[in-house]
Amino acid sequence: MAHAVWAGALSFGLVSLPVQLVSATESHTVHFHQLQRGTSDRVRNKRVNERTGKEVAYDDIVKGYDAGDEYVLVEPEELDEIAPGRSKSLEITGFVDLDAVEPIYFDKTYYLAPKGKEYAKVYGLLREALAKANKAGIATFVMRNREYLVAVKAEDDILALHTLHWADEVRDPHKELPTLPGRTKPDKKELDTAVQLIDALSVEWDPEEYHDTYQEKVRRLVEAKRTGETVEKAEPAPKATNVVDLREALQASVDRAKGAKQKSGGRQSGGQKKQAQKKQAPKKKAPAKKKAS
Repeated sequence: MAHAVWAGALSFGLVSLPVQLVSATESHTVHFHQLQRGTSDRVRNKRVNERTGKEVAYDDIVKGYDAGDEYVLVEPEELDEIAPGRSKSLEITGFVDLDAVEPIYFDKTYYLAPKGKEYAKVYGLLREALAKANKAGIATFVMRNREYLVAVKAEDDILALHTLHWADEVRDPHKELPTLPGRTKPDKKELDTAVQLIDALSVEWDPEEYHDTYQEKVRRLVEAKRTGETVEKAEPAPKATNVVDLREALQASVDRAKGAKQKSGGRQSGGQKKQAQKKQAPKKKAPAKKKAS
């Protein structure tokens, strides 16, 4: 069972709800140790004084801010003392339409749970109210010496907390990407064919149908090297489409997509399969009611 990474009081108006925060995701990335080539010796990173070359103990390290002509030293406890919201509070200061928060602002997702069963009623009330209003509660709180902007929203039968990027952390694409073409009017036939391609490749969203193939290949590579076998190399990346052949490439893509669907007999996506299975599943007989004694 995942452990709580933060605990405190979630409040909206004059209502307060003790909650705990658990990360909603976990990483399955394959991790490697660093070894010296030709040996099985681990290579480890050390904290070294760059002037003396001697290793420095963790307790002797302080944070230093480069002010240009000097370093301003800051102790860890000084950062703790100025941290806002040290009372472990998560106060919702306003509610916004879910559609108003652009996807680029979302960072990491956590699950919110009440700290005890006695708070289930308040927890359920907030969840149902957010779902009915189609709103998200906006709040700030401090975790691990850092202040976060967050959105609290209803998801199925739980409350989820999404950390958000601050406005000054989101880059302006027009400043960062000088090659952006801006709004251009495409050729009508090319646009119609591109829309046909999107329609032909449209599926129901089912996250269970997608998995990290790269991590699977890394594990196969490790196992193959351990047993002395070989692993097939990946296909090279496709070449950029020539602008002159764009319409032809689009039409060929549409034809291929339609042909693939016909071969599979109009194969359903995961979401459609589940819906069909629900319809075909035989109805279970209701259990007989227990007679009162």
